[in-house]
Amino acid sequence: MDATIKSIRPNKPSDRQLDSRPAELDPSEFLAAAVRADQPRPARAEAEAAVKTLLAYIGENPQREGLLDTPRRVVEAFDELYQGYHQCPAEVLDRTFGETAGYDDFVLVRDIEFTSQCEHHMMPFYGKAHIAYTPVERVVGLSKLARLTDIFARRLQTQEHLTAQIAAAIDEILKPRGVAVLIEAEHTCMSVRGVAKHGASTFTSRFTGMFRDNPAEQARFLSLVRGLQR
Repeated sequence: MDATIKSIRPNKPSDRQLDSRPAELDPSEFLAAAVRADQPRPARAEAEAAVKTLLAYIGENPQREGLLDTPRRVVEAFDELYQGYHQCPAEVLDRTFGETAGYDDFVLVRDIEFTSQCEHHMMPFYGKAHIAYTPVERVVGLSKLARLTDIFARRLQTQEHLTAQIAAAIDEILKPRGVAVLIEAEHTCMSVRGVAKHGASTFTSRFTGMFRDNPAEQARFLSLVRGLQR
């Protein structure tokens, strides 16, 4: 399904009737770090105290031997899992290369593994991202697309929003002829709780430019992603 985000620019009635393209994201979501250096944050001791409160809430004794260091470990894990809030997506895509020898087809990086955290239950969802873009004269290092995915994944997310953010960042910063993003993931908030349907996969996609406007290019992208999978 195509991830749709509420537009930041209200359209005129005639625009809504004529333009069926997905709405745009606020550029602040993908052009800068999500947390400013001067933004107030609780102290580390306060964060550890909050973990102790949650341990007591579930019926545990935070003072027993096995849990004495748990608050510290949880906060350290949060620092790692959510480091994407402090990283700037635009900086990852800032350096490009012009030696393409006239290359005029799309570039596809497939099977980018990621783990993110559901913003509704703070439980992991994980899977693979497949990203393609058609460059205009200049290309970005292939590893940068994986780094971009990790920056957005290491924030509280929905899969739909993650898909849209990756596509929007590439589209805005590299300004290619088109971007295609397909994400497949398993959500533990559905596989280990609630309906507990282990193995169920969720697919989301986002297309811009030539991929959105040309069904043949869309189909070729999907064929390369799915047809080459082992």
